[in-house]
Amino acid sequence: MEQRQRTGYLVLAVVLGHVILISAQVNAGPSTSVLENVTFGVFSEFQRLLTTGQDSVAGVWSGYVGLRELRAENEELVGTVAELELALQEQRALARRAEGLTRLLEMRDAVALPTASARVIAADATSYFRTLTLDLGTEDGVYTDAAVLAPTGVVGRIVGTPGRRASRVQLLIDRNAAAGARLERTRALGVVLGGDDEATLRMEYLSNLEDVRVGDHVVTSGTEGIYPSGFTIGAVTAVAPGTGLHLVIWVEPVVEFPKLEEVLVVIDEQPGLRARTVDE
Repeated sequence: MEQRQRTGYLVLAVVLGHVILISAQVNAGPSTSVLENVTFGVFSEFQRLLTTGQDSVAGVWSGYVGLRELRAENEELVGTVAELELALQEQRALARRAEGLTRLLEMRDAVALPTASARVIAADATSYFRTLTLDLGTEDGVYTDAAVLAPTGVVGRIVGTPGRRASRVQLLIDRNAAAGARLERTRALGVVLGGDDEATLRMEYLSNLEDVRVGDHVVTSGTEGIYPSGFTIGAVTAVAPGTGLHLVIWVEPVVEFPKLEEVLVVIDEQPGLRARTVDE
């Protein structure tokens, strides 16, 4: 059995050898043999497959590199947009401050009192005390009980002893604050007081016989010697008869206290002279 297999393998090898020899000698064309054509076909197919694989790998690599470059460009653009948004916010803040300063300057020109513009640098708002800290002090002519104003109306007064470069303002909405006031329409006198609600003031000491209407403007009277006369405090929002001889009146302040950034402070043009007068 084994002898027959060996003989078969030997015959097959001899036949293949003759085929290859004949192929090498037989011309398939003008100058090529069948063997050359077969070999060329096999190797060309192999080269084609190899080239296709290389192109695929090159395409994948190019795509990867391009993706990384695109991601880097995207990150750079995101950073640029963030910087532009920040710059825009800064410009808006500067524009708002410039607008506020312009209104303060216009008001300063209109007020027949020596004033100085001050910037709010801190706030203390609780149910018992509502104050602001300003960046002006005695060196700038600020004194105790000096009136503090805004373009829209009355802010409050300086309380305590001012520092050299800072001072504290008691806001008109502080529960312990008070200001002489009058109704602009009827000229009736009263007193405006702060309360527990920072959005509402009370006006007291007006007789039940007074003509008070919702929407009436309330202005300073100047009777307490702190606030100049005629500055806006707010508008009447509600009126009701009181338990005694006086009306109960609620007033909405015109100043938006939480938004204050710049204010005007009535100052002493000769702070040294005032200090000596007080000491005497």
